[in-house]
Amino acid sequence: MLHAIADERIMGENGGAMLNTARLIAFAATTDGAKARQFYEGVLGLRVISDDAFALALDANGTMLRIQKVGDLSPPPFTTLGWEVSDISATVDALRKSNVAFETYPGMDQDERGIWRAPSGARVAWFKDPDGNTLSLTQM
Repeated sequence: MLHAIADERIMGENGGAMLNTARLIAFAATTDGAKARQFYEGVLGLRVISDDAFALALDANGTMLRIQKVGDLSPPPFTTLGWEVSDISATVDALRKSNVAFETYPGMDQDERGIWRAPSGARVAWFKDPDGNTLSLTQM
């Protein structure tokens, strides 16, 4: 009977599994684990959970981020990971002190820091990790 109760909690009305209570694990990729670790741990300040031949696992404020170690990588042309921050200007300035370069895009009305104001009012800035994955900061 306990098994049936557990199944009811994870099954939706139509029999599909529901993940609204499951913890998310985020993924990105790297061709150089040492460079990725230096960046994500040393520059971004994420805590390393584990580092093995397959992946670098980090704690991103309670969400596990697994940086998969791969042989070849073509970074996608869109944002891979993003963080919500309370003060985007201060965060951009702090990352720039660690030699993080912020991206500017044609047609985007970005300020001198590379921050764009979305129609919703959110402020967004983009930067890349050592593998060219696009990362973002957002202040709502």
